[in-house]
Amino acid sequence: MNKHQRAERFRTRLARAMQDRHLSQSALARRIGVDRSTISQLLTGDGARLPNAHVVGACAATLGVSADWLLSLSDRPESAAELLAGSLSLTEAPRALVDQRIFDWHGEAAGYKIRHVPAALPDMLKTRALLEWEYAPHLGRTADQAIGASEDRLEWMRGAQSDYEIALPRYELTSFAQGTGYYSGLPLAVRLEQIDRFLALSEQLYPRLRLYLFDAQRLYSAPLTIFGPLLCVFYAGGHYMAFRDRDRVEVFTRHFDTLVREADLTARDLPGELRRLRQGMG
Repeated sequence: MNKHQRAERFRTRLARAMQDRHLSQSALARRIGVDRSTISQLLTGDGARLPNAHVVGACAATLGVSADWLLSLSDRPESAAELLAGSLSLTEAPRALVDQRIFDWHGEAAGYKIRHVPAALPDMLKTRALLEWEYAPHLGRTADQAIGASEDRLEWMRGAQSDYEIALPRYELTSFAQGTGYYSGLPLAVRLEQIDRFLALSEQLYPRLRLYLFDAQRLYSAPLTIFGPLLCVFYAGGHYMAFRDRDRVEVFTRHFDTLVREADLTARDLPGELRRLRQGMG
């Protein structure tokens, strides 16, 4: 784009922003502290000259658009603050199973590949006994109702037309099988049932469900879920951080792909690893 084209585009975009804000030339001039004739020249000139940075910035701030958009350096008219607010959201994450917010995200991304690094074992593959052991102490009297509702949502997720890739630190599965760390005190019967459930689902749902085990001593990942090209959600304990801008979703998708590419055990290897762990559980 040459100087004349850029100047012409500036005039067009300035006029459009004024129309959208229902601001006259006189009103805009008063708000940015210039003569009305200055605004008239900005709108009607036919040369290649652009206004100085102060005038451009003042017009952008008053009209609620970005200076980059007025100058054709961006195709997004939103200000930087608006772009940030639209691309990043922070919502409360209750200590529960698949809450409505998570379920809505899965519904929005139905049909897209969903990539997931769980905070522990993936909820969508857990038995009811494990769900009760893990969540009942926090849910109290509402545990049975909450787990029942979550089971329905988990069943819907397993049957949705989405491919799931799950990357899990290898030590998480080992710790679970041995009943150590986070899983200390978990009865052997519950662990055996859960291993059998993993084994059945890993074979039944493959290749639509693929689970990879990576070495946490070489690679690290915070708990996150990438919903196709739509958004990436981080679990930060009490809150979810959701990114919707394409560039960040692509960055985190590449991060996940690295976990898969460098995994110690692939989805094809998982059944053998589960059988090995089960043999050592007594």
